[in-house]
Amino acid sequence: MTVQITTLIENRAGEHHGLQHEHGLSFFIEKDGSSILFDTGQSEKFIKNAEQLKVDLCSLDHVVLSHGHYDHSGGFRSLVELTDSFTLTTGKGFFNEKYGCKDNSCEYLGNNFNEEFLKDKGITFRYVGQQCTEIVPGVYVITSFPRIHADESVNPRFKVRKEGALLPDYFDDEVLLAIDTDPGLIVLLGCSHPGMKNMLDCVVKQIGRPLYGVLGGTHLVEADEQSLKLSLDYLKNTELKVIGISHCSGENAIENLSSSEKRYFQNHTGSTLFVD
Repeated sequence: MTVQITTLIENRAGEHHGLQHEHGLSFFIEKDGSSILFDTGQSEKFIKNAEQLKVDLCSLDHVVLSHGHYDHSGGFRSLVELTDSFTLTTGKGFFNEKYGCKDNSCEYLGNNFNEEFLKDKGITFRYVGQQCTEIVPGVYVITSFPRIHADESVNPRFKVRKEGALLPDYFDDEVLLAIDTDPGLIVLLGCSHPGMKNMLDCVVKQIGRPLYGVLGGTHLVEADEQSLKLSLDYLKNTELKVIGISHCSGENAIENLSSSEKRYFQNHTGSTLFVD
């Protein structure tokens, strides 16, 4: 059966000028009769786009939020106004207070809801702590990524506030979604704060299937020249047949892949990937 992945919102506009775009990410996945939402952008705009694209969000079985940053979870409250008949899955530490800091100034980058909101709304939710959890047949939530690649270091500007202190954010809450299809695994990434290479290596080790496609954010926008080259070389040397990185991947990465890699496609707002 065909797996269908629709990008409900992303940083860039596509050919459909009736859709809205923003700095954020949201994917709608249909597989074997199950409907899954991966991230909710930063506002209600993804819901309006879903209406335009004839995507029925009321049919959702699962919502997975990749990590606790506003551009991935900001639209969740609006989704709950539309439907609450789904199971929410996040990584442990999802509700930690997250900040972005520069010099002596910090900005709150975290969620606009908390665990009490979920309880008040009667949302079924769970945290995943083990590395690999199958939420429906052939769809896996993966977390706890071993830090193997030395160049994928912790970004010092991201902090988490605990007991009044600002500490480095290791993004232990970040999860990815891996979808098993006949030709191989499709991996959906939120921002890849633990490192894109670390995350993709973990997927292959956990599931034991070849990679077919990768979509979503890689946070290469802040990578230095050497790290960017290593990450792009990694992608080019994999068995991947489809490369659709976007969101926080940065113009340098996107321009490089667009000009040098036939497997790359512009995965913007409104794009749909069909895999038989």
